[in-house]
Amino acid sequence: MASTAPVITGTLTVPDGTLYYEVRGSGPLIALVGSPMDHGPFLPVAELLATDYTVLTLDPRGHGKSVLTDISKDSTPELRADDLARLIRHVDAGPATVIGSSGGAITGLALALTDSDVAPTLIAHEPPVRELLDDRAEFRAMTDDIKATYQAGDVMGAIGKFFAMTGLAMPKVQMEQMFGGERDTRTLAEEAFFYEHELLPTSGWQPDLEGLRSTSTHIIIGIGDQSEGLFCDRTSRALGTDLGIEPVLFPGGHGGFMQDPEAFAKRVREVLQDTATTSPRHQSDTAD
Repeated sequence: MASTAPVITGTLTVPDGTLYYEVRGSGPLIALVGSPMDHGPFLPVAELLATDYTVLTLDPRGHGKSVLTDISKDSTPELRADDLARLIRHVDAGPATVIGSSGGAITGLALALTDSDVAPTLIAHEPPVRELLDDRAEFRAMTDDIKATYQAGDVMGAIGKFFAMTGLAMPKVQMEQMFGGERDTRTLAEEAFFYEHELLPTSGWQPDLEGLRSTSTHIIIGIGDQSEGLFCDRTSRALGTDLGIEPVLFPGGHGGFMQDPEAFAKRVREVLQDTATTSPRHQSDTAD
């Protein structure tokens, strides 16, 4: 059952722009975080969680309704973590359980390193921490090629190479429907911002493993049960190995919260309930 509570919308001024956010529900605070994805795809699971949680969703810098004064500035995980910390404090609903997906999971990991007080628990769902892989040099080359392809004007080629690298299947017809033809100016600006200023800083982020081992944030690594063998399954498991954390499984693939919001919300509740009864810090739940 989804929440029927009113939604509070707002913007927060940061040193280089404004951030758009929404708050719904009541109870302990959960922040749903993507990158480059804005708040929209999180809304179904946000509504489901808002029956017993206060849920914060946001548009990351340079996307959706969040506006930057300087669009030539890279969107680094540290900048996005600072944005998230400011928003959590701004909504004044207590520290947050951060649920970060993909690049948003890297945002959450950066927050655990820089401002763990605002996020005592982090579910890092499929973080693409490329630099932990043994074959990272190959993926660096692929990522550089994706950016170069985009800069050369071959948008569909860049998008196709991105999906091929990650192993996320998308039929060519669907890709052309989503990314081809006439698109509005804002969508094109967000796309350019991602390829020019977000792709490399996020994919090339080198986590401070010792810092993550010692942070006061309880880190849970989530992997989609349909992601086995794919890029983000590999990166997530590599992070788990380096931190001594056994990943937990969530329903669906990389976008499981979109594929089946009800199952995903149910799994979030199960994992958080398990976390509340386990210790010490960083003790992990095993996958079913």
